Amino acid sequence: MNTNKTDDFLNVIESNKGILYKVAISYCRNNEDRKDLIQEIILQLWKSYDNYNQTHKYSTWMYRICLNVAISFYRKQNSRKRISNALTSDIFDFSDTEISHEKEADLSILNQVISELNDFNKALMLLYLEEKSYKEISEIMGITQTNVATKIGRIKIKIKKEFTQFKNK
Repeated sequence: MNTNKTDDFLNVIESNKGILYKVAISYCRNNEDRKDLIQEIILQLWKSYDNYNQTHKYSTWMYRICLNVAISFYRKQNSRKRISNALTSDIFDFSDTEISHEKEADLSILNQVISELNDFNKALMLLYLEEKSYKEISEIMGITQTNVATKIGRIKIKIKKEFTQFKNK
C-alpha cells in the first residue's frame, strides 16, 4: 500500500471529518448505527479516492459520497422502521440555556417536520442548513443550481405549512 496515498487520504478525512459526523448524525439516531455508517462512509471514500476529480473541493466530493452512502444505509437500516429524528443537536443546538421553552418547542417541531422529508429532500435541507451555496449543493447532489433553488423553495413552503399545522394543534 502506498503510504503517501494513505497519509493524503487520512489528512483529507481529518480535515473534513465534520462532514462525516453531520451526515451520520442526520441519518442515524442510534450511536452504534452512526459508528457503522461512518465506517461504511470511510470505506467508500477510500474506494473512491483514486477517482477524486481535483476540479472539485474535497468537501464537495465527500458530501456527495457521504450522502449517497447515508441514504443507502438509511434505507437498509430502516426497511422495518422510520427514523423519527434526522437532524439533531448538531444542527439545532439545544444546549443554550437561554433558549426559551417556546423556542425549544418550535425547534423540536421543525426538526420533526424536516425528519419526515424524503431522503433526497433531507439531504438538500442538511446542505442548505449548513449554508452551502446553491452551486455547492448542485455539485454535491448532481442537479442544476436552478433545480436546487426550486426544490429548496418548495421544501421551505412545505415545511412552513406543516410547521404551522403542528403549531395550531
